[in-house]
This record gives sequence, C-alpha cells and structure tokens, in this order.
Amino acid sequence: MPLPNRPAIDDLLEVMNRLRAREGGCPWDIEQTFDTIAPYTIEEAYEVADAIARKDMRDLKEELGDLLFQVVFHGHIAKEQGLFDFDDIARAMTDKLIRRHPHVFGAESERTSDEQTVAWEAIKAEERKSKAKHGILDDVPIGLPALTRAAKLTKRAARVGFDWPDLRDVLAKLDEETEELKVEIEAGNLENAKAELGDLLFVMANLARKLDVDPEEALRGTNAKFVRRFSVIESALAERGLTPDQSNLEDMDALWNEAKKAERDAASDLS
Repeated sequence: MPLPNRPAIDDLLEVMNRLRAREGGCPWDIEQTFDTIAPYTIEEAYEVADAIARKDMRDLKEELGDLLFQVVFHGHIAKEQGLFDFDDIARAMTDKLIRRHPHVFGAESERTSDEQTVAWEAIKAEERKSKAKHGILDDVPIGLPALTRAAKLTKRAARVGFDWPDLRDVLAKLDEETEELKVEIEAGNLENAKAELGDLLFVMANLARKLDVDPEEALRGTNAKFVRRFSVIESALAERGLTPDQSNLEDMDALWNEAKKAERDAASDLS
C-alpha cells in the first residue's frame, strides 16, 4: 500500500521489487529479461503516441504510466545484474540534459530553436566520439521502426553532404525505383522484387525527410483514414443486411468513394 507523503515513484519501485521477488513474486515477471521486455517497451511507446493523436488525456496518463513501468522494469533487471539502477538512469538523463543545454544551465547566451537543434547535434557528435562510435551512422538505433530509421539514416548522411541537392532529384529516383520494381514483378522474381520494394520505401522515407514530414506519422494518418472509410463501408453494407465478404469490389469501391467525398465535403464546410 502507498505510504503517506512518500514519492509515488518509490511506491512503483517497491511494487517492482515485489513482482521480481524470488519468493512470493509473480512467476511471469520473474521470468522476464531485457530481450523479452523490449517488445512491450516499444508497444507502450506507440500507445502513448496513439493517446496523444486521439487527444485522450485520461488514456495518455495511463499509457505514460505503462511506459514509465517499462523503464522501472529494465532498471530493476539491470540492478539485479549489478549493471545500474533506476537512480542511475535518472541521473544520467539529468546530466545529459544539462550538458546539452549550456544556454540554459551554463554561461552561453540564449539560442533560437533552430540554433539549439544545430548545437544539440554537434554535442551528440562529440559524445559519439567519446563512446568510440566514430561512424556517422553508428548510433542510429537498429530497433527503430524501419521508416523512421531510414529517415534518420539519410538525415545523418545529409549532414556530411551525402544528399540529393534538389527535391526533384528524389522524385526522379522514386520513378527509377518504381520502374525497377515493375521489371522484377513482371519477371516473376519475387526475391528481387522484395529488394526493390525496400529501395522504393527507402526513397519514400528520404522524400518525407526532404518535405520535413515524419513518415511514420504520415502512414499512421493514412492507416487511420483507411480504417475510418472502411468502417463506413461496413456500416452501409450492414444497413443492407450484408457483410463485406457478401459484397463485391465494385459495390465496396462505390461506397469508399462516397465516404471519401463525404470527408472532403465536411472538410470544406469547416474551412
């Protein structure tokens, strides 16, 4: 039970202690490792982003708690192995933020947001050197969603001049990769088609970077739009006593276009 006047984080850490206790703990929690918990950590981060996108503040509070628990869980496993603990995590983050904001915590003058972005990346580059990570791409996390990682890889390479100078060059490359994909599909070479599809997606991520668009955010928006419009199709068919598998593509496509038009009309009314 929470103790009066005790920081809530202390209660959470104590709950974690109990869950991992070899005697009286939870068998599932005791079995977990860094590797088995990592997918849940990623999932919780996405659920935080989802709550923000839906502007559901009650859900956001809960999802942030779930994400915090993931940090506590990893910290506890590390403590058991004598590596570090939750306090070390918090202290390292505090030190990093102070180090990367000398205009706030040091003697440097004020910066604009753009100036801080440039300075932040310069400081990170110096930190990579101290960690023996000298390659430009060394610390772009492999575990990132592939589109996000592609955008970060190209952004990092662009800092040293490895970049298309003009947006039209990216669009030309997009056309080139599309044609190469078509060739492999028509040849029936699915393994090569897979590689060409990867190339095409990589260029799309590069295009998103050039447009200053988060590719994951753009795709999430399209996913949400697809779900919204397909739900309209299901509802319209249900009114006819039908399900999608009892319908046909022509009818569903017509309903899709109706849903699309309705959305556009609603958007025009709001503008």
